[in-house]
Amino acid sequence: MNASIPVIADPKVTRHILSAFHLRASKRLGQNFLVDAGVVRAIVDAADLSPADTVLEIGPGIGTLTQGLAESRARIVAVELDKKLPAVLAETLKGYDNVTVVPGDILKLDILRILNLGAGERFKVVANLPYYITTPILMALLEQHLPIERMVTMVQKEVAVRMTARPGSKDYGALSVAVQYHTDARIVMDVPPRAFMPAPEVTSAVIACRVRETPAVHPSDEKLFFRLVRAAFGQRRKTLLNALTGAGLTKEQCRAGLAAAGIAESLRGEQLSLADFARLSDAVGGILPEEE
Repeated sequence: MNASIPVIADPKVTRHILSAFHLRASKRLGQNFLVDAGVVRAIVDAADLSPADTVLEIGPGIGTLTQGLAESRARIVAVELDKKLPAVLAETLKGYDNVTVVPGDILKLDILRILNLGAGERFKVVANLPYYITTPILMALLEQHLPIERMVTMVQKEVAVRMTARPGSKDYGALSVAVQYHTDARIVMDVPPRAFMPAPEVTSAVIACRVRETPAVHPSDEKLFFRLVRAAFGQRRKTLLNALTGAGLTKEQCRAGLAAAGIAESLRGEQLSLADFARLSDAVGGILPEEE
């Protein structure tokens, strides 16, 4: 770290920045500012950055995590929704020439255009976002099949547990299947409330996801695969025979698909692995009419 540039991930420095720019954490936007330099280092380490990398940071805030990322000399493109913050970032990050701040909503931007990647180049995603929007954003990025190499993000601890849960556990669900279909995910560390200003009411976790170049399983119809996954977990207490009708199937189609896949009608969604869901999806796809 350049000794002439103050570390933003410090309670005193953060308070000074907030005061100087007349800012306060927005409850509406779910803002909590990270003030633990050790957590910043852990996130940067998990991202495994080099000067050759391009990093998409979502929600840079006042630049706390951005500063740590910029020290790696990777090219950082930071997208910020809060209209007040780009001016703040221009000041807090003025010592770094490898950071570009893009105002806007990540869900509405053309990501490949703003990153301007070279042919065959992949990029990394790092985010410390309000928790109400983290999962929708991560899933939106994964479902676009963008050339992402790795994603490192802060989430609620309970969400991190769900993302990495295995079949048969109470936390295993549609999110587990979706994340593990696209990535190899691991929890890096737990983060206590005191690491933030103001302190949230929940424990957080840093999760690192290595994005697979091809999915973990290969269903013939990806849309049908996820349709069945959502139905299977939509009513967790129901058996698959009954729950799968939520995917628009008749009871007879459910029974035939399960039989063709070699899966017992009495099982529930949390008992199926990704491979089981892929086998079920292909079996159901084989019995549905063409127009389905």
